[in-house]
Amino acid sequence: GGLRVLGANYKRLPLGVFTEASESLTNDFFVNLLDMGITWEPSPADDGTYQGKDGSGKVKWTGSRVDLVFGSNSELRALVEVYGADDAQPKFVQDFVAAWDKVMNLDRFDVR
Repeated sequence: GGLRVLGANYKRLPLGVFTEASESLTNDFFVNLLDMGITWEPSPADDGTYQGKDGSGKVKWTGSRVDLVFGSNSELRALVEVYGADDAQPKFVQDFVAAWDKVMNLDRFDVR
């Protein structure tokens, strides 16, 4: 979810960018994935994407199967609920930064 809201998508496609504050590290992906006011349905384009519509029927988000699995798989859903909680923004940022630092330094044997 963190890289999605940062806009790190192939060709900067809007798939999975469930935020109004793109390019900001927020937990919006998780918050908006849990939004019970959004109904997900296959896109009419039949291209494997899904549209998240609000109560008025307006398309608010677009996502792929990969994005939506976070809401449907029980183990992934548990993580989404942790990071999507009202008070989870600081925890999400802290965990994301720690994971990013670890990944970026895994092959840096020269700095150990």
